[in-house]
Amino acid sequence: MIEDFLNFIEGPTRWTITTLALMVFLFLVARRKSSRRKLFEPTAKPSDIIVKWGKQAGGQIPIEPWMDNPEINAVMEAITKNGKEARFIGGCVRDSILKRPVKDVDIATQETPDQVTQLLEEAGIKAVPIGIEHGTIMAVINHKSFEITSLRKDIKTDGRHAVVKFTDDWRQDAARRDFTFNTLSATPDGMVFDYFNGIQDLADRVIRFVGRAPERIAEDRLRILRYFRFIATLGMRVESKTEFQACIDKAGDLKELSAERIRSELFKILASTMHLDVIALMYTHGILKVILPHVTKPERLRQLAWLETVAIKFDMIGIDPIRRLAALVETDENGVTDITDALKLSKAEQKRLASMVAPQIEITWDISDNDLRVAFHQVGAETVIDLVLLKWAEMLVASPTGLGEEKQGWLHIIEEADRVLAEEKISFPLKGQDVLNLGIEPGPEVSQLLDQVEQWWMLEGCRADHALCFDKLKTLL
Repeated sequence: MIEDFLNFIEGPTRWTITTLALMVFLFLVARRKSSRRKLFEPTAKPSDIIVKWGKQAGGQIPIEPWMDNPEINAVMEAITKNGKEARFIGGCVRDSILKRPVKDVDIATQETPDQVTQLLEEAGIKAVPIGIEHGTIMAVINHKSFEITSLRKDIKTDGRHAVVKFTDDWRQDAARRDFTFNTLSATPDGMVFDYFNGIQDLADRVIRFVGRAPERIAEDRLRILRYFRFIATLGMRVESKTEFQACIDKAGDLKELSAERIRSELFKILASTMHLDVIALMYTHGILKVILPHVTKPERLRQLAWLETVAIKFDMIGIDPIRRLAALVETDENGVTDITDALKLSKAEQKRLASMVAPQIEITWDISDNDLRVAFHQVGAETVIDLVLLKWAEMLVASPTGLGEEKQGWLHIIEEADRVLAEEKISFPLKGQDVLNLGIEPGPEVSQLLDQVEQWWMLEGCRADHALCFDKLKTLL
């Protein structure tokens, strides 16, 4: 019977059936390969991230010095003594995958905080309870510190603080974190555990909340600012319009956060490489107005950043969050007080911001050499540089391509400031004792005489030395 069937399909009919069968087989193979590529192949180039892609969730990162050194090995050995697992967690794993410098090494453990403290002390490692209510202990060894946090889940949240319960479930702990790429954990040998597709989101440069964005934001309002901060610092992109809108809708809740937390996130954004696009987003959608009094359009900030990073090549000029903050606001000394309260600036930061926002002197591109030296004496070369950059940026907003002679004038001022900082200290050479040595009794007359000589000294371009100033003092007597 088989021979009869084969004889039946001899010739063209048999050739046609064979060809069709081969085409169907090749189609199925190609479709399967295409499906596998979509599921498992990274969209980023191999040079973008370090990860060995496979069929299972997770991956492998190479062993780096921050993962394998005497201090970290001692800590890991201590807290795993009882057989419980400990892993690197969050930012250090994320940054390692992105080939970014790892600054802070955080560790998660299945042990409770009390047990972590006991195990560290038994190993001769100092244990500092820096956030015991949330299960965080700092291990200090050989002047190095590592934060160790017990796995936990949130029981109750109010947008600022959370009541937690400790657990030994790694996935449960990951589920309470903010973004998928911050849920990654890695064993000491580099095996990465990825419960929420964080590795793929890193490869795609996508920022994505764990779970529903409104719920994550309701748990901690700071996540709105962290959302924009990670876009700025990691070069992430927004894929979900729904998540983006959730941040916009809840921006008013940022008023309930502490000034310290707001300041920390805002300064990280200002110091980042992508701050311009992110600041523009935050300004356009009203988020900056919630957290920063007297904020203005970011055009001057954009020009300032260009001057700091591209246009000018001086060692003492670089990215400066306080200077960038000054470019982002428009106010007076009273407004500086508002900003100080809103961001909890230090006294030094407040003073520096005031020196730029409400300057004591006027700096122009064609300032005379004598007046420039007086400016160095009155406010310091550093403040002069700040004022030059802000004024220059302001002029660029009005005329982006129309600065020729002005540019050379600004550069001359910066060069002189650089020279003064390196070689010369411009300060009035006389002291009160010089007046007393001439027989003047202590009292108001001493200050009056010194002021008169100082005014003469400044009119002469702050160049007269002690001998000349002393001669001038004698002529006044």
